[in-house]
Amino acid sequence: MTDTPAAEQQPETPPPPAAASDLHIRREPFEHGLLPIPKLIFTDGTQTLSQFKSTLLSSDSTQRVNSETLAQVLEVPIEHSRLLIETISSVLHDESDPLVTAKNSKEIDEIGVNVFDLLIFLYVQNYKRLLPKGHKDSAAVADVWPSTSAFDGFLSALSPLQLVRSNSRKFMPSQADEEAHQLSYLHKHMGNILSLLADSTDEEGDESLVLSMDKFEHLGFLIYFGEKGSERIPLSQNTPFFANSDPDMPAAPVPAPQVLDWLLQSISSTLEHIADRVSPKENGPSSHSDQDVTMTDVVTSSTKPSSSIRGPTLVEGVSKSSYVKQASELKGTTVKVVNCHESAIYILAPLRYATIYGCSDATIVLGAVGKAVRVEHCERVHLITAAKRICIANCRECVFFLGVNQQPLIVGDNHKLQVAPYNTFYSQLEEHMNQVGIDSKINRWDEHVALGVVDPHDSLSHPAGVADVQAELAARIDPDQYTNFVFPNWLGSEQAGTTEHNPFPLPDAYLASQEKNVKSLEEVKQILKETQLEDSRKRELSIALHACFKDWLCASGNIRQLYCLQGE
Repeated sequence: MTDTPAAEQQPETPPPPAAASDLHIRREPFEHGLLPIPKLIFTDGTQTLSQFKSTLLSSDSTQRVNSETLAQVLEVPIEHSRLLIETISSVLHDESDPLVTAKNSKEIDEIGVNVFDLLIFLYVQNYKRLLPKGHKDSAAVADVWPSTSAFDGFLSALSPLQLVRSNSRKFMPSQADEEAHQLSYLHKHMGNILSLLADSTDEEGDESLVLSMDKFEHLGFLIYFGEKGSERIPLSQNTPFFANSDPDMPAAPVPAPQVLDWLLQSISSTLEHIADRVSPKENGPSSHSDQDVTMTDVVTSSTKPSSSIRGPTLVEGVSKSSYVKQASELKGTTVKVVNCHESAIYILAPLRYATIYGCSDATIVLGAVGKAVRVEHCERVHLITAAKRICIANCRECVFFLGVNQQPLIVGDNHKLQVAPYNTFYSQLEEHMNQVGIDSKINRWDEHVALGVVDPHDSLSHPAGVADVQAELAARIDPDQYTNFVFPNWLGSEQAGTTEHNPFPLPDAYLASQEKNVKSLEEVKQILKETQLEDSRKRELSIALHACFKDWLCASGNIRQLYCLQGE
């Protein structure tokens, strides 16, 4: 197995193995690939998964498994096994795998998932996320968060803003903290993971397990070498025991303990490098050159994004203003919008992944997201996005205008969520959707799946007796309340595009409501044009229209765009 088609040709002069400190964690499985399904979390190490491995490999000679077989082996509903395979497709490392390019759920099920990718995915389901970290200057954000919500109560320990509105003002861990935490997890569990990939031999003792080059490549699900975005070199070519081997005549399998020792040394070296990189930041201002470790504590006055080839573009601490980024202004294809409030944020670009965390009273428009969007700990946010899939966790009073190819996933303690069909466009939207593989003919905006209220991946003590409580579903917006989102006139596209209307077809009820609203508007315009009024009556009419418009702005949430314009 190879990571890319380019890897099939051996270069004339193969590059030397990467330095150990060039090893990096793939964040995607930990940020977008964890499913709060208790039956997928195994606490007995590799015992159960080893049994699954034998069963799954014997069921199909192609080493791939579909949702029906998976449901039987894992003893989960077919809906959960389909969700599992779709989730793997969104975080898979190997872009040449046919599962990545599957266009719909039917194709995904027909192709199935590789058994060894599945085993790694299932193993990391026992990962525990870092607790949110304390803010150094709680006074700096005290005026951003509203007072405790009226909905706080039954699951106060899990309520969406409880963590960030507490006295300690807890926030999302920094990128360096998360990377170190994930690498430490791998350091602890790599032996078990390798045993799932290894083959048995007739030897005795530690030498009884060996790892072939193609099985080693599956570790690309979790780690990579070098900079993300640079030319991809197969994982095995960065090792001393598989490097320079001919793809047509692969190197002989290597004893698993030898591979394990090398990986543990590489992980330890990277952890030391991270510690050295972060230490100066704890004693002084952050360095401009180290932009991958900037998601620490929010500074409300700062709206400048940070990004690197390897890390995401961070939009952090935007408050009471507007923020715009076009495709040419972004480095990389991952975006995180963190701790933004009372603002309008427009990121009109083709993306792979997007995360929205800890935001309130904001309108956020994401261009086209080809892998996954995660929205977490948000309150009164209006999100408009075209995406392959979306996960909503621990949010309140948020409205989602969606064009999504897979079923939206709702998990955690949510209250008063609403969903509606996608409701806008910009000139390059269809071009961006084509770039990331979003099909405008498929929109499953209202077919959401709700899992449990308690997320077993959080390092929190959960209230007793609520582990089996299902997450609250989202309500559909009434078609009569559905309106198109219109971009402000000052927001121009830097390049001309071909999109002239919403590419997602509207359901009949929403289309009829939209046509009715357009017709009513034209009728009102015509009546006003034909009505002869005295100046005093014109003033009364103008005042009445302004009052109605203000009421609509407040009810729809669009009034925040006016606040943004005032700050321009």
